[in-house]
Amino acid sequence: MTPVLLLAAEKESAEVTDWAARLGWVVGLALFVALVYWLMREGWKWRGTLQGDLPELPTAPDAAGPAKLTMSGRYHGSTTAGQWLDRIVAHGLGTRSRAELTLTDAGLEVVRPGATDFFVPAASLREARLDKGIAGKVLTEGGLLIVTWAHGGKLIDSGFRSDRAAEHNEWVDLLNSMTETNTREGAER
Repeated sequence: MTPVLLLAAEKESAEVTDWAARLGWVVGLALFVALVYWLMREGWKWRGTLQGDLPELPTAPDAAGPAKLTMSGRYHGSTTAGQWLDRIVAHGLGTRSRAELTLTDAGLEVVRPGATDFFVPAASLREARLDKGIAGKVLTEGGLLIVTWAHGGKLIDSGFRSDRAAEHNEWVDLLNSMTETNTREGAER
């Protein structure tokens, strides 16, 4: 035999893909991802149950007065004050969304399309500051407007980011002047 014929006789066909094993791996991976998603969802619901002592959120009064400031932007969530990773999920406070903020003499109205709106009465406002993060969102220094308020015996930090970040300083100044006025009036009583 010639060497050319020997080479041709020795070649074998390519291995056939084992579709049953490959399909088994894909199904197994899909089940694992579904399990992780389900566990995360259950954890979120469990956290909401633990925070069930938080009362219902107030709604804006019909006659809140003229707007001092308005802002369009994003609501990034609420945490226990001073603990930027302890997210509050009860009553929809953990749901990130677009937000329209309106500050009046009556308080801060937060309108969130697709999520629960809420109102922070002026007497409940404690402080406003610029910060770099809140649970689930970290930005550059001063990128978030954090509003601290009291609700149900608990201090809450809520994080907002304006579509125009230059507005944040004006919000901090006005909110802090309102809280100083509330503190002075409370001390005089």
